[in-house]
Amino acid sequence: MGAGGSLEAAYTLSGPIAAGTWRLVADGIIIEPVDVRFQILWRAGSTDTELAAFTHHFDPLPAGYRAQAYEETAEVEAVPAASGDQLILRYSGQSESLPMAYVPNGDGDEVGGRIPFIDLPN
Repeated sequence: MGAGGSLEAAYTLSGPIAAGTWRLVADGIIIEPVDVRFQILWRAGSTDTELAAFTHHFDPLPAGYRAQAYEETAEVEAVPAASGDQLILRYSGQSESLPMAYVPNGDGDEVGGRIPFIDLPN
């Protein structure tokens, strides 16, 4: 197994986030068997704090270009973020021959899945 790369999506925060249940939806297209690690991070300046992390093994579907559903929840403590801090979704994969065999579903229901998102507590 070769080490995979990691990719990030960032969202700029306007202030603190309440404690509660966070939900990650990360439906994706799977190119070959892959173990994917999903991390939700709070980035304040140059410091990253991991708020939640999930690891999942995916196998490709037998045929066709279709999304595979993936959803997890985690209880996260309050985040004392300041305006301008960032919420980061980082994902990294490990497969035999590709640097990343997991592709986030950007096509939504056209390929039978959801576009990835994070639900935060109110």
